[in-house]
Amino acid sequence: MGHVVNRRSFLRAAGFAAAAMQVTGVLAEELMRTPALTEGPFYPDKLPLDTDNDLLVVNNSLTPAIGEITHLSGKLLSASGEPIRNAFIEIWQVDGNGAYLHSGDSQHAKYDQNFQGYGRFLTASDGSYYFRTIKPVPYPGRTPHIHFGVSLGGKRVLTTQLLIKGHPQNERDGVFRSAKSEAEKNLLLADFAKIPDSPIGELAARFDMVLGKTPEDDHSIHGIAKSERESGGGRGGFGGPPGGGSGGPGGRPPRGESEKRGSTER
Repeated sequence: MGHVVNRRSFLRAAGFAAAAMQVTGVLAEELMRTPALTEGPFYPDKLPLDTDNDLLVVNNSLTPAIGEITHLSGKLLSASGEPIRNAFIEIWQVDGNGAYLHSGDSQHAKYDQNFQGYGRFLTASDGSYYFRTIKPVPYPGRTPHIHFGVSLGGKRVLTTQLLIKGHPQNERDGVFRSAKSEAEKNLLLADFAKIPDSPIGELAARFDMVLGKTPEDDHSIHGIAKSERESGGGRGGFGGPPGGGSGGPGGRPPRGESEKRGSTER
């Protein structure tokens, strides 16, 4: 396993991003739930050996991935604004060449071997999470996006995607347009803002997610649920469908190669 990014190493980035949104205490009105979006066909069919929250460096490699370094952080909250701890958050996205970590992707041959492509993080007591990754780039037929899967109590409770606020391809993107209202669309967007004084042009993005009901409010660690395609689930509504099955605290059980399908939902 590669190194896990230490929280103290990104305080400056997280502090800059935190200005975007702050939620404390029980709110007078419930927060809007984060809309569910499709998982798409390219959840990794074979997980990388390194699955930590630093997607820029694979294991102990000295060569970082190609792309704009992005410090991605946020909080997982209940509808009342309470933090949700011990939830596994997974992300997966294309590399700087627009290729997924999936053998069925037509772009796979040009995949950047220095990009992890997938990472996961266990939310802290305040519901916070953090990843170091790259700013997403377009994929054929899709606007730039990052996939998210949230598992709680051994079940997938939210499947969604994060898009770049203001990107010109957003309004032409069929997946993004499936959100029912402008208010819901806004919940799926984040600014990828330059970090002041960063000598290498790093970016910071904040994406808070709000769940509806959680599995009996069970915040103990039960591992990561199966992907929707493995469990036979569909898109579902707010909060996403349960995935079924779970791995141990360190991750999911060994998997075989999942079914490869062609789809516009990437």
